[in-house]
Amino acid sequence: MMIRNPSPFPAAYIKGLPISLAPLDEVLGEMERVIRERESGRYISITNTESMYHGLRIPEHGTYIREADFSLCDGVGVIAAGLAWGYRIHRLNGPILQLESSRFGIPRGWRHFFYGGKEGVAEEMATRLKTALPGLVVCGTYCPPFRELSAEEDDEIVRRINASRPDIVWVGLGLLKQERWIASHLGRIDAPWMVGVGAAFDYHSGAVPWAPAILRRLGLEWVFRLAIQPRLRARRYWWSLLYVLEASAEGVFKGRFLRRPSPG
Repeated sequence: MMIRNPSPFPAAYIKGLPISLAPLDEVLGEMERVIRERESGRYISITNTESMYHGLRIPEHGTYIREADFSLCDGVGVIAAGLAWGYRIHRLNGPILQLESSRFGIPRGWRHFFYGGKEGVAEEMATRLKTALPGLVVCGTYCPPFRELSAEEDDEIVRRINASRPDIVWVGLGLLKQERWIASHLGRIDAPWMVGVGAAFDYHSGAVPWAPAILRRLGLEWVFRLAIQPRLRARRYWWSLLYVLEASAEGVFKGRFLRRPSPG
């Protein structure tokens, strides 16, 4: 992974890992600036409690979160941990960021590439999003095989992505795998932004039902996901619970309700 300068945007630091405090309009504004100036190699981390759990235990993943241009809060568990450390964190998850960026980018001609998902999912997501958001430019999609790509195959997909001239590469490979992919392709993918959005591919394609709006507003999507995918979600939510308990206990113990920690 390339060595990157710390993000200049304000962040809450919980056990040394950042969560961005920038509102949506500021995130979109920075995305627009980078795309307009045709910078490359920027990325956004969608950071939930499971990601924070692994970030504290897997050095490479912790580095990925710390060096992101934005580490955006995905989930009420991060909000709860933030409160224990004296922060009020707002939520901006992957599916919502993808929708808002798509809407915002239409009059600006932003070009989107979708990398990931099961067979046919990226294509279906592209079809549905273009139907819902007339004028959306999807410059390409690719569903990688469920195995490690050879060096030749990887070089070919890099050429394919770069030839499509994307402004944003949305990566839907699932937590840890998508972050590793982005980190390993910094400096190779010629795009201003890469964003790992995981389950957003399934939701926007209709492959997996999205939680009802009332549950999303209350931050209770996890209840819905656990109900429809119990075997997939149970272990992941256990890791998330451990993180929330661990981080909250440390925040309370250190008296962070009264005094915010310095970054890092």
